[in-house]
Amino acid sequence: MFKKVLIAGLLGGIVLIAWTFVVNGLFGLNARINMKQIEAEREVYDVLKKQIVAPGRYICNPELTSEGRFPEGEPVFSILYGGVGHEIAGRFAIVGFILFFLAPILAAWMLSHASTRVLSSYPRKVLFFVMIGLLFALFGDLTDFGIGGYPARDAIILAVHHIVVWTLVGLVISWRIKPERTDPA
Repeated sequence: MFKKVLIAGLLGGIVLIAWTFVVNGLFGLNARINMKQIEAEREVYDVLKKQIVAPGRYICNPELTSEGRFPEGEPVFSILYGGVGHEIAGRFAIVGFILFFLAPILAAWMLSHASTRVLSSYPRKVLFFVMIGLLFALFGDLTDFGIGGYPARDAIILAVHHIVVWTLVGLVISWRIKPERTDPA
């Protein structure tokens, strides 16, 4: 079973990489959501570089009113600083590449331990992966919107992206993982 899980997980990783290439490389999803440019980038960059020296997520609120409240209709900004520069991008790409295979292998292993009822039905196996995508969507993407987070539209797009990608991964892995055959005694 280990060989089946490994092969299925590797195939799932290939699907994950292919989907990511199409969605981000060809259609620019990640760039449109996470890499928007601002007009006065140099000036803002210089201010942030002076003010933010430790990695972390920062919130920039409007000034309080005389009553000590935040004014209505004024924006709140979220600033994320990971503590690294572009020189580390290559190493992060390698880590990401490894994770793109580890996640589907782990999911294939989890599926291989499901009940015979689940393993004997292709739709149920695929549903197993749809649920993984739904968990990522609900507890990752949809909870990261609002003040200091993504706009609701972007959070929904990211949530749909995770459900679709895990469904596609599930279509491939479910095709490969089957119940263990037992020899009649």
